Amino acid sequence: MKEITGELSATGLKVAIVVSRFNSFLTEQLVKGAEDAFLRMGGAEKDLALVRVPGAYELPIAAATLAAKKFDAVVCLGAVVQGATAHADLINQATAKAFSEISIATRVPVLDGVVAAENLEQAVERCGTKQGNKGFSAMQSAIEMANVMKKLKN
Repeated sequence: MKEITGELSATGLKVAIVVSRFNSFLTEQLVKGAEDAFLRMGGAEKDLALVRVPGAYELPIAAATLAAKKFDAVVCLGAVVQGATAHADLINQATAKAFSEISIATRVPVLDGVVAAENLEQAVERCGTKQGNKGFSAMQSAIEMANVMKKLKN
């Protein structure tokens, strides 16, 4: 049986990061984590693009535009903290669905690095403290999937 797997090597990959400015004290930590992962895995700084959008709800349209360009993967970063209403749930569901739809339509991996937290403490933990950094892990997945997709296209 032939097995196809992706390597955790960013060498030669072009990756875009789209980040929400809302909750920037959290999302800037996600950007640092994603950039760290890309560079640690052999990516070149010149092959990494950063696009800032107002909030998490705006991530998909920027991601779709970038996926249609010459990027091997797109990493979407944001932090949505649950409030007293269902607004956070609506944003999280809409963005997650959109990321999947963009990936399928473009055949470019669009990774969901949006932290969905019940409270600020959880959000802080997932943006680089106790629970790791979701930006770092989203970039790792983007790199692996970009390499899988290259193999599948050949």
